[in-house]
Amino acid sequence: MKRNLFFLWQLICLLLIVGFTTQCKSEKTIYCVSASKNDLVDLLHSEGYKVTSFPTIQEAIESTPKDGVLLIFPHNYPQCAETLSADQVTQIAEKNLHVYAEYTLINSDTISGKPLTLERVVVTDSLFFPGLSSMELLNINGSYLLPAQTEHPLLVVARVAGFDRAVYGLSDTEVHPLLYQYNHNILLSTAPLSRFASVRFTPERSWRLVWQAILSSLTSGEVLLNNHLSYLSSAFDESQPLPTDARLQSARKGIEWFYNGHFLIHPSWKKDYVDQYIGDGSMPVGPPLPANAPNGDGSMGVLEGHCSFIYHDGSQRYRYWIRNDVQGESAMAFALAARHDGNTEHAQVAKNLLDYAFETFFIEDKSQSPLHGLMGWAITAPQVFYGDDNARFILGVLAAAPSLGENRWNRMLIENIVANFRTTGLEGFRGDRLEGPDMVANGLKHYQTHSLVSPHPHFESWLWACYLWLYNQTGYEPLLNLAKTGIRHTMKAYPSQWKWTNGIQQERARMILPLAWLVRVEPTDEHLGWLNFMVDELLINQVKSGAIREELGDAAGGMFGRTKSNSQYGKHEAPLIHENGDPVADLLYTNNFAFIGLHEAAEATGNPKHKEAVARLSDFMTRAQVRSERFKDIDGAWFRAFNYQEWDYWASNADAGWGVWSTLTGWIQSWIVSTQYLIEMETSLWDIANQMDIKQDWETVKSEML
Repeated sequence: MKRNLFFLWQLICLLLIVGFTTQCKSEKTIYCVSASKNDLVDLLHSEGYKVTSFPTIQEAIESTPKDGVLLIFPHNYPQCAETLSADQVTQIAEKNLHVYAEYTLINSDTISGKPLTLERVVVTDSLFFPGLSSMELLNINGSYLLPAQTEHPLLVVARVAGFDRAVYGLSDTEVHPLLYQYNHNILLSTAPLSRFASVRFTPERSWRLVWQAILSSLTSGEVLLNNHLSYLSSAFDESQPLPTDARLQSARKGIEWFYNGHFLIHPSWKKDYVDQYIGDGSMPVGPPLPANAPNGDGSMGVLEGHCSFIYHDGSQRYRYWIRNDVQGESAMAFALAARHDGNTEHAQVAKNLLDYAFETFFIEDKSQSPLHGLMGWAITAPQVFYGDDNARFILGVLAAAPSLGENRWNRMLIENIVANFRTTGLEGFRGDRLEGPDMVANGLKHYQTHSLVSPHPHFESWLWACYLWLYNQTGYEPLLNLAKTGIRHTMKAYPSQWKWTNGIQQERARMILPLAWLVRVEPTDEHLGWLNFMVDELLINQVKSGAIREELGDAAGGMFGRTKSNSQYGKHEAPLIHENGDPVADLLYTNNFAFIGLHEAAEATGNPKHKEAVARLSDFMTRAQVRSERFKDIDGAWFRAFNYQEWDYWASNADAGWGVWSTLTGWIQSWIVSTQYLIEMETSLWDIANQMDIKQDWETVKSEML
């Protein structure tokens, strides 16, 4: 009897298990309407769901079992939206189907949507999305959006200011529904949210929470996703151990990116892309180059990089601009790669870039003309002269020429330094921008005798480094004196009187290189104290990962402070953050320049604190580098923004020219790659630059220009 009861109990348990398993399997089946591969479907498969697909909406409605989950994806996006008829809405209700329909219209004459530009997604119903707060921000890039009206949207799209939340709410901006409950059975999205990986939605953590909420709503149960599909990532996670050769591979991958993105201009596509989209230089952006576009060899120059705009297919706009500083910086990266790796192709690219730059941008005039020897800003602005751009070009040549064993640019290099030096005022400041017609009208004496004091390291400080190098080569005292005067004024003015461009942190970063080189030529206690002080000020904001957190200064001194209203979002240059403490590293204005500056400080002083900071920042750069098999033109790049808290490429995208996902062959890529190579070679930019022999050319230039 007991034995029979035992077998009966086993049978009951078995039936319960079979029933439960069958129920679970049924609950894990989702039906969809789709004609192509879909990111959400791939994610559902990875989570163990069975997805059954139908070619038409009507077949799907008829075949999906009562109370089932049905997903409707567009067949011909973005050209045509899907449509649900009144009869189909009734059928869905009669079967109590739980429907998510995207880029789908109900009772509308509209055919298709319009692409977004700078608009972002705003959470308007935090109760629907556990883990997301009201006014929290997400991004769907250049997705197409259908018009819609609803009183209670769950998500909306609007152009709003703020870092990770809409700080000014939804005032002063157009608001469009993105996700809303059409009725009890149908959840409608006006854009295809299922393309989150293909279109590079960010932040990835937030989009996982969005999909958990949507799927939980559809299945009437709590769905927790274990995976997230993405077609790009950082090279390494924050805590992932780095291979012993990770830094070197990062540098090599950084050089490879120039070819992945086809940034070296080739004659076969110059006319159709560069000439067509460069315009007057105010917004030289256009669609990306074809994946099979041939690479140039540097003899026609190098492009600027990517614009921070991502199309509806995940591709990214290019900046078809040609600037003098970018040529010199890129030549530096290729030359140092050639020096370390022995790659003759890289060496030739570096030589070609410098030949192109001097031929294109160098101003050849009478020796006493205030223009003679300067490098024009860009091919669209040859009579505009930024001292900081000239300085970065000069420093690029100082690294490249000795690495290539070339001296043919020596005279023009010296003339370029002297041209900037002799248009610098008595107090060591040149101002942020000079223009050719004004300079000719004013004459040299005007610039040499003015008493401007402008403690703005972004524009001023790296020219001082150039003067210090030339002084070290020649012993010409006015170079040293003018550099020291400018540095002394700037250190005395810190921090309350400093001017800043996109943040105070980038100004600190820019000061370290000239201070390190001042210690090289005059290692006094005062100069070493200045250097140690400025490094300490910068490192207050170096976080655990090695990244340096961005920081705003006093609003009175800022050129481009936080965006002041929704209506101003995207209209000006702007910081990546809205408030100090926002967890972002800026690799265009701060971390890239801090990297070379800290390295030069560590090499100049041997200070263990400086060396540790460089090592940590190098590890961060190695980890934050982009990896993508799908989007090859960004594989090996560094984007401007890295959110080290989310470990994602996310921040405020308010900057009109160089936002979150911008890349730059010069400012970003070249300085990171070059510093990685310098660390690998256990040398410094100072030591390499001083391998040059310029004595004969100096005497000629001195007699003609000074």
